[in-house]
Amino acid sequence: MARRLKTGKSARGTVANYRRGPVLLRGSQVPTASSSAELLDQPKGPDWLDLDPWRVLRIQSEFVEGFEALAELGPAISVFGSARTARDSVEYAWAEEIGRLLVKAGYAVITGGGPGVMEAASKGAASVGGVAVGLGIELPDEQGLNEYVNLGIYFRYFFARKTMFVKYAQGFIVLPGGFGTLDELFESLTLVQTGTVRHFPIVLMGHGYWDGLVDWLRSQVATAGKIEFEDLKLVRVTDDPAEAVAIVEEFRSRASREDSGG
Repeated sequence: MARRLKTGKSARGTVANYRRGPVLLRGSQVPTASSSAELLDQPKGPDWLDLDPWRVLRIQSEFVEGFEALAELGPAISVFGSARTARDSVEYAWAEEIGRLLVKAGYAVITGGGPGVMEAASKGAASVGGVAVGLGIELPDEQGLNEYVNLGIYFRYFFARKTMFVKYAQGFIVLPGGFGTLDELFESLTLVQTGTVRHFPIVLMGHGYWDGLVDWLRSQVATAGKIEFEDLKLVRVTDDPAEAVAIVEEFRSRASREDSGG
């Protein structure tokens, strides 16, 4: 059984609503651990023999529901960044403008559906009549889709959610963020580097935030032979939302030419 919260508190205050897949939990029903945490937890006894097979079915259902909801989405770009980004920050303004420009260029906008950068990109997309996809995740201290999402899906498991970010996107635009943002960034870089996905632009917004990381990859990782210097070309850095979208469009045009044999 799921463990329960003792305080019902999070970094943002009292947890009023908790989503576990399609199920809404409140009050004493709010668990202390997410489905992903319970899946990865060490078994405490023989009851895991009964629980894990059912988890497989839940995992399968998340893929089926995600595929069904997004199969007809059309071209889309995933936008990542911190949930802690303030509404009066330059990063928020960037994300909102990126959402608008992507829709005008013919894309849907996919985010994690939460606050901060995710809210801003969703707001920009929705403001010009576009599709703002929110891929929510079950977390004790970060629940709910922002008000601008017009196509939302809740996930129990991170790996099912992460598959949707890549499978239904033609590229990533990454704004300043924390561990979750870095996780998505480096996973996408690995997929492109290994040829698992093709014609997949990765744009980093903010020279002031990302240049130090890119310099470290060049001076330490590439110099040590852990990656090729050529791999550094897999990312582009800009301070201009219009340039970020232009880079995405450049990749789409290149892919179209190559697919047509041009």
